[in-house]
Amino acid sequence: MSEWKAKRFWKEATFEPVEGGWQVLLDGRPVRTPAKAALVLPSERLAQAIAAEWQAQGEKIDPRAMPATRTANSAIDKVAVQHEEVAAMLAAYGGSDMLCYRADGPAELVARQSADWDPLLDWAEARFGARLAVTAGVMPVAQDAAALERLAAPLREMDPFALAAFHDLVALSGSLVLAHAVTEARLDATEAWRLSRLDEEWQIEQWGEDEEAEALAQVKRTAFHDAARFWSLLG
Repeated sequence: MSEWKAKRFWKEATFEPVEGGWQVLLDGRPVRTPAKAALVLPSERLAQAIAAEWQAQGEKIDPRAMPATRTANSAIDKVAVQHEEVAAMLAAYGGSDMLCYRADGPAELVARQSADWDPLLDWAEARFGARLAVTAGVMPVAQDAAALERLAAPLREMDPFALAAFHDLVALSGSLVLAHAVTEARLDATEAWRLSRLDEEWQIEQWGEDEEAEALAQVKRTAFHDAARFWSLLG
């Protein structure tokens, strides 16, 4: 059976200022979230991008082609109502940050991890005063509580839209430090994603590419770039 999709019911998607921000309209009617809340956006650039997603839809609506709309909906319907819990969940990634867990061999992989990841940990210390400990293998390494708090503090200050984008950057990369590096403009999304895939790319070099795994990686890569773009549209 073919997947059911809702049909396009509007001719023109536009955007305009509204009290508290910006809104997107379909033939003059404001778009609402799946929970029926007003879709009030924090910036003109984000409203323009979301209006463009709606305008680009064909005869049948494809939500997969509307990443900014999905993240905005999530920010309003989900993140805003549990902001503290989402911030705490993401902060917990600092205790098991992917950049801190290194291979114990072979030497070339160990050297590559050190060369590519150590500068990011150095940057986190310089930027946030947060020095994270590094270990070889998968056994947990205890992190300094004060360092974790310094990495966590900015999350609590983010508005729901910023936190929704930050959520995807952390969850997809497995690294709180990498997410901070993207949002602080220390790295662009392409380089951050490459660093998050260092181990996987090493395995591909040694054993070849698995088509199914690569297809999943491409989906995640696109989502990571979408999250970075959403963040960039907030300012």
